[in-house]
Amino acid sequence: MTARIVAAGVGVEFRFDRQRRPVSPRLSHLRRAGTRSWGLRDIDLEIGPGEAIALLGRSGGGKTTLLRTIGGVFVPDVGTLTVEGRLGALLSVGAGVMGSLTGRENAQLLGVLAGLPLSMARSATPSVQAASGLGVAFEQPVASYSQGMRARLGFATAGEADPTILLLDEVHEALDHDYRAFVRERAREILAHGGIVIAAGHDHPLLEQLSTRALWLDRGRIVADGPFAAVCSKYLASSPEAE
Repeated sequence: MTARIVAAGVGVEFRFDRQRRPVSPRLSHLRRAGTRSWGLRDIDLEIGPGEAIALLGRSGGGKTTLLRTIGGVFVPDVGTLTVEGRLGALLSVGAGVMGSLTGRENAQLLGVLAGLPLSMARSATPSVQAASGLGVAFEQPVASYSQGMRARLGFATAGEADPTILLLDEVHEALDHDYRAFVRERAREILAHGGIVIAAGHDHPLLEQLSTRALWLDRGRIVADGPFAAVCSKYLASSPEAE
């Protein structure tokens, strides 16, 4: 199965109550009106099979919101979004993980949360253990894990469903040098089979190794779209504060 993502005029609006607390769209009619803010605005984008995309921009620029919208966490308030392919996402270190459970137990839990039948999640556990490289720590509670170990577990579990679209949000930057090489190899495999890889972060050398095309987002809008080197140069030159 090849992958494809098309966005046309996509916008995602966040709503807050008068205490500046986020309000779920399903409950917005029950809360007193507060403020609104666009997390994404006027996103026109097409990503085809075999493309690796880096998302650049300052914190709060829209990178995470775009990834989570593609991943189905957020639903566009305006515009249309088409996502064709099996999703594998690592959007935050420790997302969905229970510290009291072992790595093995969490791998099975995350597999079920990703939509796998429990039997399939269980049968995939040995491959997750091998891919994580955690060794004996796989049988220990995740509460004892470092950030890098949690990122390893999350990435290995994200591959359970054999994704054709892989979404990575900064958490790959918590990985050690050796495991980064594994991530790059896994990304190349996905791309070679017509998949898509989208990675966001501030480690530009690492993003350049993963990607050929880049999007620079600022205030929820795409500022530039093109070859990684060209877009990254524009972003870094835009402000002394650019990371």
